[in-house]
Order: sequence, then C-alpha cells, then structure tokens
Amino acid sequence: MDIKLDPSRDDLPLMANTSHILVKHYVLDLDVDFESQIIEGTIVLFFESGDRFEKQSGSTKDTCRSESNEACSFRMPAPCHSPVTDTRTFSSKTGYNDFAICGKGEKDTSGKDGNHDNQEQASGISSSKYRCDTGNHGSEDFLLVLDCCDLSVLKVEEVDVAAVPGIDKFTRSPKLTVVSEELRNQIVHELVTLPAGRWREQLDYYAGCSQAPGCGELLFDTDTWNLQIRKTGAQTATDFPHAIRIWYSTKPQGRSVTWTSDQSGRPCVYTMGSPINNRALFPCQEPPVAMSTWQATVRAAASFVVLMSGENSAKPTQLREGCASWHYYVTMPMPASTFTIAVGSWTEMKPEPCLFKDLAAERALSPSEADFRYVGICGHTEYPCRFQNPSATTQEIIPHRVFAPVCLQGACQETLLQLVPPCLSAAHSILGTHPFARLDILIVPANFPSLGMARPNKEKTGHVSDSGSSVIKHGLNPEKVFMQVHYLKGYFLLRFLAQRLGDDTYFAFLRKFVHTFHGQLILSQDFLQMLLENIPEEKRLELSVENIFRDWLESSGIPQPLQRERQAGAECGLARQVSAEVEKWIRVNRRPRKRKRREAEEVFEKLLPDQLVLLLEHLLEQKTLNPRTLQSLERTYHLPQQDAEVRHRWCELIVKHKYTKAYKDVERFLQEDQAMGVYLYGELMLSEDSRQQQVAHRCFELTKEQMERSSAEVVAEMLF
Repeated sequence: MDIKLDPSRDDLPLMANTSHILVKHYVLDLDVDFESQIIEGTIVLFFESGDRFEKQSGSTKDTCRSESNEACSFRMPAPCHSPVTDTRTFSSKTGYNDFAICGKGEKDTSGKDGNHDNQEQASGISSSKYRCDTGNHGSEDFLLVLDCCDLSVLKVEEVDVAAVPGIDKFTRSPKLTVVSEELRNQIVHELVTLPAGRWREQLDYYAGCSQAPGCGELLFDTDTWNLQIRKTGAQTATDFPHAIRIWYSTKPQGRSVTWTSDQSGRPCVYTMGSPINNRALFPCQEPPVAMSTWQATVRAAASFVVLMSGENSAKPTQLREGCASWHYYVTMPMPASTFTIAVGSWTEMKPEPCLFKDLAAERALSPSEADFRYVGICGHTEYPCRFQNPSATTQEIIPHRVFAPVCLQGACQETLLQLVPPCLSAAHSILGTHPFARLDILIVPANFPSLGMARPNKEKTGHVSDSGSSVIKHGLNPEKVFMQVHYLKGYFLLRFLAQRLGDDTYFAFLRKFVHTFHGQLILSQDFLQMLLENIPEEKRLELSVENIFRDWLESSGIPQPLQRERQAGAECGLARQVSAEVEKWIRVNRRPRKRKRREAEEVFEKLLPDQLVLLLEHLLEQKTLNPRTLQSLERTYHLPQQDAEVRHRWCELIVKHKYTKAYKDVERFLQEDQAMGVYLYGELMLSEDSRQQQVAHRCFELTKEQMERSSAEVVAEMLF
C-alpha cells in the first residue's frame, strides 16, 4: 500500500491547555435519540489549578495558535439565544429541546464542522477565520481550551456550586455569607481533593453540583478542533470558574460516535475512541496527562441497553413509559479517551450456574506473587485502589457480564461464556490484582474497527507547547489503523525478552511492574528500564533501552534476534506438526485428477486454530493449488466455520487461486469482518480479475454506509 502522508491533514492536534488547568471530574447527563442519530445533553466539568498558573495570565498567545496559525476571536453571548429564563428549574430533557437546532426525528444538517459559537447560535452565521483579538474583549483573560470537534455547542455557563444544600461543609467559613468566585472555586477544590475513603460522598456532591443553577454565561468560540471559553476579568487559571456546564449535541456523522446496526439488524450506537478519541462525543481534555474521573446518566428508549466504562453494574431505572435511565461512575482517574459507551438491543448472556465454581475459589499464593500484593504504598494519585484491599488482591474471577445480539446467543453459550472465567483467572495468576471490580463484555457490530487504536512514538506525540497542547503525528491518516508492524514487532520483542529472562523471572517481573505502575501514565522506556534491571548481568549481553529502540522499534525490517528465533521456532513440536501437514497437502495437490492405480489416502491430523493459520500461510506460498485441493482443505478443516484469523487466510487462498466456488466466503468476510476485510479489498483489486473486482465493488456498496469512516476511506481509494 503506497502511503502518502499530508501533515496538514494527517496530524491530530491536541489543543487542550493542560499545563494551565486540569479537568478532575466530568458529570454527563445525556439523551440518546436513534431517530435523529444524536446524543444531546449537558456535561459539567470540575477543574483544579495550581500556584504555577498564577504567572500564566498572558496564556492566550500560546493557546490561541492552532496548526494553521488560526486563533480565537470571541463574540459576546447573544442576549436572547436561549428561551430558558430560570436555570434553577431547568430540566435536561425538556429544556434542552428548546435549544435543539433540528427537531426530533430529523438528522442535523448544519455546517460540516458541527461547531457553533455564541453568535452562531443567535444568527446561524458560520465562524470566520480566527484571529488573536487585541480589542476591548480583553486578550489577557485566561482562555480555557478543550478538545472538541463535530459537536454543536449551544451554551456554556458557570455553575453555582454554592447553591447546593449542605455544601457549606466544603468551605473554611461555617456559614456561606457572600458568594464569590473565590468561594465557589474553594468549594470545588475541597470537593476534588476529598480523601479516597469518601468517594461515595464525593460522587453524591458531584451529582448535586451538576444540577445546581447557572450563575452567568461564559464567552465561547469554536475552531475545527477545539472549544475556547473565557470569562471577562478572569485573568488566570485560578480566577477562572472551576465548575462549568456545557450544553451540546453530537452530530450524526461525528467521528467519535458510530450509528449502525448489530448482527441482528437492530439499531445501535457505540464509541471507539479512535482516531480522534472522544472529542466528538463530549468536550474534554484529550492529552493523556489529563487523568480524570467521571459519572454519567444516560437516557434511552426502554428497549435499549446502555453499557459504559464504569465500576458499577448499572441497571435501568424506568422514568416514564418507554424510557429508561442508566447511571455509571468511575473512581480511578483515567484519560478521557478511555471513556466508552454502547447503546443497543443487547441481550445479557447468562452462564450455566457454578460452571467454573472451582476456578472462583481462592487459592494459596506463590511466594513470587505474594511479594507484590500487600507491600508498599501505591505510586498513583489517591483513589479507592483495589491493590490496597486484601480481599480484592485474592479475587481471581471478578464479576462480569456478557452482552450480545440475540442472534449470537448460541455462539456465546457454546464458546465465549466458557472462556471468560479461565481467562480472568489466568490474568490474575500472571499479572496479579484485577484493577477493576467488574467487567462488561460486548460482542461489537461487524463494522467495529478492531485492528488497534494505539499511536506509537518513542517519547512524545510531537512538540508540546508551554500550554500543554501538542500533535499526534499522522494521527488522522486513515491508513494508520491498518498498520500492524508495531504490534507484531512489539509482540516478538516481548517474546525475545521473556526467553532471555526465563518464564519464571519474566512473569514475576510482570507482576512487579503492574504492582509498581498501576494507575499511572508510563512510557515504553519505563517498562524496558525496569525489565533490564531485573535481568541478571550475565544474561543482558549488551542489552540497553537505546539498543532495543534502535533495533526493534526504530529500524525497518525484521531484527536479527527475531530471525534467529524464527529459525528456532520451526523446531518446536507444534510447528513440526504443521510442516508435516503441509507436505501432505503438497502431495495431494500434485496428484493427477485421474489416478492409474489406487493410492493410499492421506490422513490429516487435527490442528489448533493457530496451527491452521500457519498451515494456510505456508500454502499461500505455493504457486498453484488446484480446485480439488482447495475443496478438500475446506471440508477437512471446516474453514468457513473457523475464527476470523483462519478465515482471513482462507479468503486469501480463494482470491489468489480464483476459487470461484468459495467467493461466497469472501463476500461474507467482507461484510461480517469489515476491519480485517480491508486487506482483502486490496487483493481483490490487485488481481485485475473482473469477477473478483465485481465482488469488491458489490460488497463495498452493501457496507459503505455503515463501514467505519477510516476503513471506508481506505477501501474507496482502492476501488475508485
């Protein structure tokens, strides 16, 4: 694939000024409307700033600059852009409809970028090019910059947290007398810094504050990639309101939200957090350093199930006929990109009772594991950490739920439900304490882009300005998600290091690493440096962090150690078994169609799925496989019923040898495994076979409307 990068298009800007002010908690209150394909509501952000921000009053110069040297020219709020007059009685559902740009049941057809500033809401006029304003609006006011795109921002206001009943316990004065900005910010500071043991009380007060009335609209403006907010007279981050409410709605084509159908043909919506993360779901701070907690209330039709990244097993609350509400929360600070939501007609798949009761029983800890369970103080910021909970550290299998479309119930019962408990137990035995108290598993729709969401870079995403803004190099390149080299080389690097240490030492290191760095942001260097410190001197053999980066991560091609391991891998028993089966198939393929004398039939061994992948890859190296051989392969291993990795190789064989009888398997793969199918589109087109190209065009026409955007862009370039 010839990759042409356009830096002006492919670099993803992270605009949030996280060096000045940090979001500590989000409270989302949202409605999901499948008819209009819009998620709408409010988000309340609670901030924390530090003493170092006092000297940053002139921060506008840094934060105004975007990659195209466009900046921020603010408009005053239009006095009549909202019909709501009493925010104290404002209801999210009813009041928000008054703000709606489009009526219910109609898809939003406003401007492509989907962003609206104060003036746009009043007049509908599109934003002009932004300029740093040196006029009377006060260019020295502190500017809050949030990552945001594909959103209709309707209103921004300061939240009067001082109006919450009982909130006076968070002030230094016994009674509230004069309510000021300083007092409100003091309340927020006391709230966000509550000890971890008071997390339930903290969540309750966050919820109360999120429902508090507004106490003044804030100036805001939008650019393609960010939302900029300021308050006249607030010249530093410390002076800026530390609790604000944003009224907004998503766009049907927003790049963080995918509206589609599940495998049963029922409507659903999900977020995947890539490639632009969640900025088209809610305004946020995208840089990973902005670790925050959140809680969310989501309303949808009662026939839908709402799943979300959360620590509680939420159950629906019936609000009125045909409508239900779901509530989730997270107490471990995490980057905003880890926030996920999925809404659909999922069915919870129930396992057989006591199927794995023996695995759930607590077992004695080996000395190597016990060393890292109760020792020391956690290195992360304070939160209710399971590593400090003795009962949590011995819990092998955490509570879990499995959701899927009803049409996949049989497959879940036969395969998935039986795998989850032993997988959780294995993770616990290798890595130690589960960081979360529970787990939800969802069988995602066919268009979910499952090929990875990481953005590899040695140290930083790009140049980081004084404000904290930066860029992710090539982060918007639609072909990037299909580049698997860094995953493959990373996998083999870990295998190489595990062999150098030995299994016992390596797994003990992994437990120590998780125990040391859980709940923290780390770099690859941190992992490698700690690992090298655990390798005995005689086994290091000149290994260093610099050498590993040079040979494995920064150089093209297969590293020398991997080539040697590849040769050694051919000697293992499972690989030798595959080699023997390959020879059998080569003999079968060479036999004439009509044999003169009776020959003994080949007897093929049963192979594991990974062995099947290796077998098919070896057979792909054969110049010619005749239709009889391919038909026998299909029947022997039941290839159309195997997992996606096996079926992908099977489809490659079909395409390479133009095995027309099995084109239906290729069409099925392109429709049911859309992310992995991108490679097959390329092979179909490169074959220059008219019938294969017709298969590609036909499948793309059937799936392009629901295909994930990056996948659709890449395939369209191949086809047209």
